[in-house]
Amino acid sequence: ILSGGYQDAYSYCCRGGVFANAQTGNIVLMSINMFEGKPSSCMKYLIPLVAFLVGIYAAEVIHYKYKDMEKIHWRQIIVLCEIVVLFAVGFMPQSVNAAANDMLATVLVSFSCAMQVQTFRKVGGYSYASTMCIGNMRSGMTALHAYYMSHDRNILYKALTYFGVVIIFAIGAGLGGVIVVRWGEHSIWISCVLLAISFALMQIKDKK
Repeated sequence: ILSGGYQDAYSYCCRGGVFANAQTGNIVLMSINMFEGKPSSCMKYLIPLVAFLVGIYAAEVIHYKYKDMEKIHWRQIIVLCEIVVLFAVGFMPQSVNAAANDMLATVLVSFSCAMQVQTFRKVGGYSYASTMCIGNMRSGMTALHAYYMSHDRNILYKALTYFGVVIIFAIGAGLGGVIVVRWGEHSIWISCVLLAISFALMQIKDKK
């Protein structure tokens, strides 16, 4: 979740004001430019959107092909793919061919985010989105209302879980905005570290 917020801040602050996760925002900006008669500006948002769709498809392909592997979980393969992709993004300089590099970087980050959101769908047994907030906010408020009506502490825990996810995402985005200013394009490597920690935790769980 931290990585999801961080990646969105990175793509927006460091790679031309395009969202890697919030594809609704990209659709809005794409449509505005389209209706204003700016087709070239539309592509700035359309291409990452297509990359996001391709990332979802790629995650499903990996799931289908490696779901029965015993040595490594298919979700860990997704995490490794994300690490490799994001590590490569950190080598794309903003000083040389800035527009082209920013577009390619945003495409790769969008692809990575899509794989993540398609792969990790539950936390604490509850369905959630690790790279966006609106669904989690809705689920959190729905659970909070259910708790008010029933006073069931399990439902309260569910609501707090969703709000916790939103807060952690926001922290990741805030850290991304601060670190990008200092480290520029290399700051995406922080996401690689976060994902590597996730990979290690999954390995420990598998061994147990």
